[in-house]
Amino acid sequence: MYTLGLVSVSFRQHTPREILEAMRATPLTCIEWGSDVHVPPERATEIATLQAEYGITCSSYGTYFRLGVSSLTDLPQYLQAAKTLGTNIVRLWCGDHNSEDYTETERNALFAESRAAAKIAAENGVILCMECHNHTYTNRKGAAMELMQAVASPHFRMYWQPNQYRDTAENLAYAELLAEFTEHLHVFCWRGDEKFPLCDGADLWKRYLRCFPNDKTLLLEFMPDDRLETLVAEAETLLKIAGGNA
Repeated sequence: MYTLGLVSVSFRQHTPREILEAMRATPLTCIEWGSDVHVPPERATEIATLQAEYGITCSSYGTYFRLGVSSLTDLPQYLQAAKTLGTNIVRLWCGDHNSEDYTETERNALFAESRAAAKIAAENGVILCMECHNHTYTNRKGAAMELMQAVASPHFRMYWQPNQYRDTAENLAYAELLAEFTEHLHVFCWRGDEKFPLCDGADLWKRYLRCFPNDKTLLLEFMPDDRLETLVAEAETLLKIAGGNA
């Protein structure tokens, strides 16, 4: 059974309470808090109390910690904040440029740091998840698989989302290859730099979901018009995509 939720950075201009209030009218039951605006580590206790007030759980903690760029000494504060929020999933970014632009020396150093981060995560009972994002090492399916195999830890896994600059065949291939390493999915309908209502991509998303077990967490990310008022319609479409299986 799918779990349906929201990524808080969809509404950076709104407060955590405003976002949780809007979720009341939707079938969404969980949220991925972003560390940049809504929940920096020092606000974790406050926001944990707030989400409990609204009966919403925390699916994950979306940080902007970058392996190979950020200092590993800063990682524990994010892991502790995640646990305070009630989740063991912490989203990271891996590197700061595309995989094909890494030298062999840089790649080896990034893999070594990833293994070190996975060890810290294991010691804290947390799972680190890389986002398959452009301008990071996991921009391509082969590189992402190489990273997963190099780290080889149950505490170091993946998110999945379609790449709006690639075709359906390539996105399906990425989903199929990385499915066994994937924890959560970010759900949106973009083509290039344009955003569209999720209903425009409903049939395609049903194809994507067939690549994964139906126990995944599906997180709405961004509205087609960036308006909080659009959340109800987008959430209802997500429920339909999930086949009402939530």
